[in-house]
Amino acid sequence: MDTAASPADTGLTFRDATDADVDTLVALIESAYRGDSSRAGWTTEADILEGQRTDPDGVRDVIKSPDSRLLTVERDGQIVACCQLEHRGAYAYFGMFAVSPTLQGAGLGKVIITEAERQARETWGVTEMHMTVISVRDDLIAWYERRGYRRTGRMTPFPYGDERFGIPQRDDLRFELLVKELV
Repeated sequence: MDTAASPADTGLTFRDATDADVDTLVALIESAYRGDSSRAGWTTEADILEGQRTDPDGVRDVIKSPDSRLLTVERDGQIVACCQLEHRGAYAYFGMFAVSPTLQGAGLGKVIITEAERQARETWGVTEMHMTVISVRDDLIAWYERRGYRRTGRMTPFPYGDERFGIPQRDDLRFELLVKELV
C-alpha cells in the first residue's frame, strides 16, 4: 500500500466545518462532481448525472449531526477539499469527498483520505471505513482499491426520481459498498 505525505508536509490544514463554510463547501462539492467545472479534474460524474450533488441543507445536516463531521481541508486559508466522516458503531462512513478539480491528480486525495482514516480511528476507535460509490465509476473505484478499499459486491439502488441526488443520465446506476480495515 502506498504512503501519503503528512498534512503538515503538504501545507494542508484540517478542521471541522462550520455554518460559515456552507456556501463555499456546496460550491466546492458541486464543482468536483457536476457540470463542466468538474471536467477539469480526473474524476467527474458529469456524464452520468446532471443537476445538483448537494445543497446547503444537506451540507448543514452533516455539520449539525452529532455522529458526523464534515472535515474541511484548507491550503493558504482557502478551502480546497472536504469529506464527511460519520460514526456508525464499529465503523465510520466516508462520504461527500471533494477535491477542487484544478488540484486533482496532485496527491491531495491520498493525504486527505489517510488523515480522515486516522481521525476516524483515533476519535471513534473504529476498525473499518465504509463508503458507497456509484458502481459504474470504474476509475474512481480503482483509485480507492489502490488505497486499500475492497469491493464487496453489496449494492443499493440509486434514488431515481429524487432530484436532490441529481438527474441520472443512464438507467443502470447503483451504489456499491467499499470497505477498508483500519489497522
